[in-house]
Amino acid sequence: MKKYTGVTFQVRVADYEKGLSWYKTLFNRDPDFIPHEDFAEWEIVKGTWLQVAKGEPAIGNGPLRLGVHDIYSERERLIESLNTTIEEVQTRKGVPAAWCSFSDPYGNSVGLFEELDE
Repeated sequence: MKKYTGVTFQVRVADYEKGLSWYKTLFNRDPDFIPHEDFAEWEIVKGTWLQVAKGEPAIGNGPLRLGVHDIYSERERLIESLNTTIEEVQTRKGVPAAWCSFSDPYGNSVGLFEELDE
């Protein structure tokens, strides 16, 4: 029996409007839900939500890694559209995944991953 039905992750941003814009660009879409002022949510996959809230970032937590189908093209899209630096894509022998990490403008650790064929 599954005990849990979903997951939420929250990142805090000191400047809500700029943070909201940054995450809109990251996800390439508007939030799915804005329950109140200075708080927005995206459903990343069914039952899994990212919440962006105004407040002090919890630096050192994460990273929140987002699964993608083509890590190299998504990395390039984000470098251009967010004008940010993203580490090179990493792989490790025996690990069927590729990943890379970066930070939002507030110090929250974010990343991408792609599941690879073994």
